Amino acid sequence: MSRTTDSAPDPTAAGSSMSGPTATDRTTGAATATGSASSRPVPTGSAPATQIFLASTLYGTATLAAAIDSGCFPPAARRILLASNNAAVPETTPPLTQSPGFARLRTRFDDVRDWNEAIAPLHPSGWTPRADDVPLWERRLRREWGVADDEPVSLVLESIQVAPAQAVAQLFPDAPVDVYADGLMSYGPTRNKLDPLIGGRVRRLLHLDLVPDLRPLLLSEFGVRPALVPTDAFLDVLSELCDAEADLAVGDFDERPALLLGQYLSALAILTPEEEEDLHIRMLRGAVRRGHKRVVFKPHPSAPSRWSSRLEREAAELGAELLVFDTPLLAEVLFRRLRPALVVGCFSTALFTAHALYGIPTARVGTELLLERLTPYENSNRIPVTLADALLPDLEEASPAAPPADPTALVAAVGYAMQPQLLPAQRPHAERYLRAHSHRRYFKRRRLTALGLPGGLPQRLAFVPRNATVRRMARRVRRLTA
Repeated sequence: MSRTTDSAPDPTAAGSSMSGPTATDRTTGAATATGSASSRPVPTGSAPATQIFLASTLYGTATLAAAIDSGCFPPAARRILLASNNAAVPETTPPLTQSPGFARLRTRFDDVRDWNEAIAPLHPSGWTPRADDVPLWERRLRREWGVADDEPVSLVLESIQVAPAQAVAQLFPDAPVDVYADGLMSYGPTRNKLDPLIGGRVRRLLHLDLVPDLRPLLLSEFGVRPALVPTDAFLDVLSELCDAEADLAVGDFDERPALLLGQYLSALAILTPEEEEDLHIRMLRGAVRRGHKRVVFKPHPSAPSRWSSRLEREAAELGAELLVFDTPLLAEVLFRRLRPALVVGCFSTALFTAHALYGIPTARVGTELLLERLTPYENSNRIPVTLADALLPDLEEASPAAPPADPTALVAAVGYAMQPQLLPAQRPHAERYLRAHSHRRYFKRRRLTALGLPGGLPQRLAFVPRNATVRRMARRVRRLTA
């Protein structure tokens, strides 16, 4: 996971359709995305389809708005934003439609529909339809959303490996699919083996250029070609969000502050609450050691308030001025409003938007611990953590190590170790990388041994960790020597 914020519509809200003006002329539009990697061409000469865009975060919605503005999609009969609240308890989470700046983004769509309301009382992250029920569901949704039974539909989905994207794809079995990346996880392999009836329908993977020249591995097993969403278009959208919050109070600093980003990793059972609290303290101390006496902390919206209280006490002891900014706002808006001198985090996507899109210095904290804690090895957060660890400087090191000369080789090697069955063509790349690098902090020895890769135990000794007799003798020796 590169973003950990879940923000989406309230399933208890009355009414699911919110019509409004559209900013995009649907009589014109390019069929492919602008960028260094081209997408599969969209067939010409066919009737415009109703385009359904699934989104669960404001960041993802901003990405969609930039893609629409830059002509990444062909002309549409109608554009529907399908908003989903994937939070564990959606009723307690502010809806996407109430997020600051959403009103500016919704102008790209003719309607906004509530996915939680459509499938209530089922949870978006835990439900997919039974095969026999698909025709009934499709007819019902078409009727409720005003889409004729014979009207062509195309889908634009995020996180295609899991629900709710999988559910939407299954409910419209004849619809072509585009996938867009909401963060860094698209650089990694597909999380689960995807049904060919879904994966074979995907035409493009739209993504931001967060790591220049790095090609995403997501859906590469289906030959899906990545397509860049133009950076300028995305920055223009973020500028709109910033203008929408013109009266936002962000503090009055006489110098550019350091900005600390919280992610609430304990909610994902990656860290304990105490460990994550300590991580924020390390961010503050590291920023102060770098000479930043004015610091802004942006906690995760779901994080407990006591974390901010401890941070405030620590700042007072360090002689630093701290502002806790807990408004549910994109970090990218703060980049434009605060113009921070430094952005600090763990592996948030916002670290890469700060560095790649705004040119703001960044630093990471705690990635070594996360590389050890992430389980199983194929955890989809592994690639975002690896990229942060390899490409961003360590806040707590006086002389940070130089980033790898070829992040593509690193991602290919880690990606193969994560999903060898999906990415067999990456094995030669993984072998070359592991032979060339003696420092293998991004790999588990057990994993390398199981895959027969360089750095694992020799084959004749591979049985030892799993041999019950050897383990029993080792425990006896430890007891005798203790």
